[in-house]
Amino acid sequence: MTEEMKKKKESSREQAARPYRRRAPHREGAEQGQETQQGSRARGRGKNESSQEKESRTTAPRRSTRPRKTEMQDQSDLPQVKSARGRGRKKANGPTVKIIPLGGLGQIGMNITAFEYGNDIIVVDCGLAFPDDDMYGVDLVIPDITYLKENESKIRGFFITHGHEDHIGAIPYVLNEINAPIYATRLTMAIIEHKLEEKHMLSKVKRKVVKFGSTITAGQFKVEFIKTNHSIQDAAALAISSPAGTIVHTGDFKVDYTPVFGDPIDLQRFAELGKKGVLALLCDSTNAERSGFTASEKTVGHTIDTIFAEHKTQRLIIATFASNVDRVQQIINSAYKYGRKVVVEGRSMVNIIGIASSLGYLDIPDNTLIDVNDIRNYPDNRICLITTGSQGETMAALSRMANGIHRKVQITPNDVVVFSSHPIPGNEKSVSGIMNELIAKGAEIVNQDVHVSGHACAEDIKLIYSLVKPTYSVPVHGEIKHRMAQGRLAQAVGVPKDHVLMIQTGDVLEINEDFHKVVGKVQTGAVMVDGLGVGDVGNIVLRDRQKLAEDGIIIVAMTMDSASGEIVAGPDLVSRGFVYVRGAEDLMEDARAVLNATVRKCEEDGISDWAEIKNQIKDALSAFVWKQTQRSPMILPIIMEV
Repeated sequence: MTEEMKKKKESSREQAARPYRRRAPHREGAEQGQETQQGSRARGRGKNESSQEKESRTTAPRRSTRPRKTEMQDQSDLPQVKSARGRGRKKANGPTVKIIPLGGLGQIGMNITAFEYGNDIIVVDCGLAFPDDDMYGVDLVIPDITYLKENESKIRGFFITHGHEDHIGAIPYVLNEINAPIYATRLTMAIIEHKLEEKHMLSKVKRKVVKFGSTITAGQFKVEFIKTNHSIQDAAALAISSPAGTIVHTGDFKVDYTPVFGDPIDLQRFAELGKKGVLALLCDSTNAERSGFTASEKTVGHTIDTIFAEHKTQRLIIATFASNVDRVQQIINSAYKYGRKVVVEGRSMVNIIGIASSLGYLDIPDNTLIDVNDIRNYPDNRICLITTGSQGETMAALSRMANGIHRKVQITPNDVVVFSSHPIPGNEKSVSGIMNELIAKGAEIVNQDVHVSGHACAEDIKLIYSLVKPTYSVPVHGEIKHRMAQGRLAQAVGVPKDHVLMIQTGDVLEINEDFHKVVGKVQTGAVMVDGLGVGDVGNIVLRDRQKLAEDGIIIVAMTMDSASGEIVAGPDLVSRGFVYVRGAEDLMEDARAVLNATVRKCEEDGISDWAEIKNQIKDALSAFVWKQTQRSPMILPIIMEV
């Protein structure tokens, strides 16, 4: 390279003033061959690098050297993030790794992602989603794992980032069909084990508790668990290394410098990985639209203490997420400080508190917890209830209290009900309904400044990008608007526009340092769990349930002579959920007349085929009912043979 060219190149770099220069991703080496603690691996490479290697990295015409933006712009001014499909070179040079999201993109919940290199697959998280309002009767929704079942022999393990339902809830269902070990941190594993025990599967599943900073070898993958913060303890990010490079998956996280329990997020390890080179960053998008930083969990503790101080004569009922052990700890601390006994209500709350306290994640002073049956032995100003139901769940403890059907707790005008949470999108109406019921019974509601998010806001996300310096940004965990917002944040801190990869559930994204392309699509979808049935409720069943819920059903019953084909009894009409029969006698009489006329016409035309008679009845009755009522009830003809 001539001196003039060097000066021009240096000048362009100064003008771009990019915040970081992306380096080649760390390849597999001898230093990754054993389980290791964090820290030492990042430094050796920089010290041993020759001047020739440095020069070649500086002058080589690589994609990673293009100028980047230095200042955060208004997001509307940033270029729109494009799909990864069809971009990049046609063929890859060198080893590649595949990223295959099987759920969690374009929605909140059901997080599960497969990573594939050669004959090895690892799976990160295995969560469920809760049913939409139009999924009548459905209890849970789990991911379609057809791809995993077809490639079961390649699966080396499930690596779990934390213990929330949208990341672990599908494990009992999935591992009932796939034989693979689970790797998770201590509290996360304890919650998983409780789920497996409920399904009588504990002895069937191999499990390994992993410490932060440790690395697990899974085929040609090496997976390191990195300490993060979230609204549940023991949350981890994962550094997933393969011969194609290192991928960092943040899991759900926030940057909390003053956590209630344990250490802050290990930003140093993120920086060390960034120095060595990170191929791709899969980052939590939930709060990407929110500006600033996410507040520390400890700020809620001050608000809770103030609530206790200002309501010394009233009974306190505090609703929060069962899994937020740090929040529960702060409530217990204030209750103990002000001389109140603590009652825990709600099955999931009781389970989580039991697990966390047994592992030492909760410090509960002696004689603080009492049974709900003993609540009558204490005055209101000596009681604090911690309960489930902050999201307005129908059968949660708080909902039953609000509706007056809780067997042990009745709401009185001397109650202060604290909602220590924000409604999850879609739950606002349910939460508002519970609040109205509580207010109608005289309770005081407190819901201001009693919650902080467990997810990173925009500045936290930008910080992680600045430390990790990924070649590619792959926004995950959120609806499309959240992921698009993260894509713009990634561009704002220097990731090239065409390196922000907005893939969809089921896409097979193949990448290495110089290649990125969606090379295929795998089967994905939602499998509905209804009672003990898994997958036996599909779209047709849901459509029937929706029709029944909206317009009801009309049953037509008749009896046919098997020899002559003549109708010997009926037809009779029975309706449910359509109209109140006693209030619509004229309508039902007219409907019977239409039905009788249709049956006579079938007889006159010599129609004796049951299917054809049923179709004639459905068509005639549907047309009549729609004309008279503008409704479309389900019409079910039943023909019995004698």
